[in-house]
Amino acid sequence: MYYKILKQVQNYVIKHLPDFTVLLNTENYKMNILDKIIVDKRNEVALKKQLISAEDLERYPLFGYKTKSLASALKNSSSGIIAEHKRRSPSKSVINQDLNVQDVALGYENAGVCGMSVLTDGKYFGGALDDLILARAAVKMPLLRKEFIIAEYQILEAKAHGADVILLIAAVLTRDEIKTFSELAKSLDLEVLLEVHNLQELEKSIMPSLDMLGVNNRNLKTFEVSTDISKQLSEKIPSDFVKVSESGISSVEAIKDLKKYGYQGFLIGENFMKTDDPGSSASQFIQELTSN
Repeated sequence: MYYKILKQVQNYVIKHLPDFTVLLNTENYKMNILDKIIVDKRNEVALKKQLISAEDLERYPLFGYKTKSLASALKNSSSGIIAEHKRRSPSKSVINQDLNVQDVALGYENAGVCGMSVLTDGKYFGGALDDLILARAAVKMPLLRKEFIIAEYQILEAKAHGADVILLIAAVLTRDEIKTFSELAKSLDLEVLLEVHNLQELEKSIMPSLDMLGVNNRNLKTFEVSTDISKQLSEKIPSDFVKVSESGISSVEAIKDLKKYGYQGFLIGENFMKTDDPGSSASQFIQELTSN
């Protein structure tokens, strides 16, 4: 019954929300999509706080869950793959609405990925915190809550729903916010992946309370993707942090190239999720990557 209702909700959203592909054809929308997401996110968090308090979240059964280290998994892996569960995105509209998160999680774990990224934003990516719970129930590997975190409350949510890692996006946070949020995460035994898009974001963000530094290869203004930015920033990332390259990685050759620049983690979403069997796709990809 739960999945029937969830499917109905997803279908309603797809039918009634504007076509993101059409919207992104305007330069104005390209420039402001992240700002729009953050405005909506602040409203969403304010509403959630009225329903479930921080104290309530701390009483959730999973709040006491012993977390696993994604950073360690990446350091000790020959592939470094972080595979993503993503139903849709503002830049690609619908990617895959037909798979349940448990099957995807099990497929990824059996494929030998280092961890799984779970999109929990509903309006723009079709995700939910329930996806995190279901993935946690299905697998033991580290789980990253991929979300637009703008409040401490969301970090408590991540802990209460079984995450091992949180994502912080430098483009939408001040240095003080990054420090506050990352230190709270560490106090809860959550690891932190800090995402940057340029040198300015990287320089304002480096601090000891981070575990991994991720470079997003997608230009937020044009939505164009190039791994050149990962290469350009690689020397600026201190060796204390695990380097992660994100977005637009679809080939074994791209990963082998990025490894030359010290990257140990590679977040891949659409490349696997656009297939009928993401786990099988991930398995074939990893076999090809590690066979040479």
